[in-house]
Amino acid sequence: MTDSSFAKLGVAEQFVTTLTNLHITEPTPVQHDAIPFVLEGRDVLAAAQTGTGKTIAFGLPILQKLSEQPSKPVNPQTPCEIRALVLVPTRELAQQVFTAITQYSESTELKVGVVYGGTSFGVQAEMLTKGCDVLIATPGRLLDHLFNKTLRLDTVQTLVLDEADRMLDMGFMPDIKRIMNKLSKDKQTLFFSATFNKGIKNLAYKILNTPVEVEVSPANSTADSVEQIVYPVDKKRKRELLSYLIGSKNWQQVLVFCRTKEGAEALSKELKLDGIQAVSMHGDKSQALVLVL
Repeated sequence: MTDSSFAKLGVAEQFVTTLTNLHITEPTPVQHDAIPFVLEGRDVLAAAQTGTGKTIAFGLPILQKLSEQPSKPVNPQTPCEIRALVLVPTRELAQQVFTAITQYSESTELKVGVVYGGTSFGVQAEMLTKGCDVLIATPGRLLDHLFNKTLRLDTVQTLVLDEADRMLDMGFMPDIKRIMNKLSKDKQTLFFSATFNKGIKNLAYKILNTPVEVEVSPANSTADSVEQIVYPVDKKRKRELLSYLIGSKNWQQVLVFCRTKEGAEALSKELKLDGIQAVSMHGDKSQALVLVL
């Protein structure tokens, strides 16, 4: 086997090679701490923020375990038997996780799928008739498929709750409870959250079975590479200051968060008048347009 830090964690050579081809050779802290326990089949409660490599931490060992099992023939006349389920709060994250896990599975014959709202239910249902081993889903659209019997969840061996704190904040817990009731009690559950606050821990311990806790960064910490600067300015001059900063500092890519959809649209138009290329993204935009942007 290749002499690799990932190999020392128990990652099979075919997946080490896949990671190497993606120029990923050293595990991040959450990958180092979580992967061995996921491979062992333990429940995991992990505090890991975006950008820490958590998708590899849960995705890679799930793919490895599934690839070691014989695949069942697909019957398009019966509900699709999902073997691993990743629940995420938003369709953007669903697409991101789907793209990543698809890359990591390239050395296998496993089928990875994704379902979320804002796109054709029929297209997704057709995909499921062809078989799906690992499904990434938003809670609402997953329940739509359950209701229409395009899939079954009692075959799920591993459940991942990705960005569980956001799902709690966005009011998804009733949907998640309905989904949990359809799952086998002896499944493995992996619970990933940006923070370990009291509410999250209480929820996690209702779902998990004697989990291993992995915490790779303090709650609400900021990455060392991020510089934070405050510019005191009155509301009327915010746009003027933003245009000045973008131009004077030659910023090529800027992400601005606005409180409302209307505010995002207005700011985008004002920046264009200042000669700055800008687009707005919010819930009223079509999913197809968001993906193009």
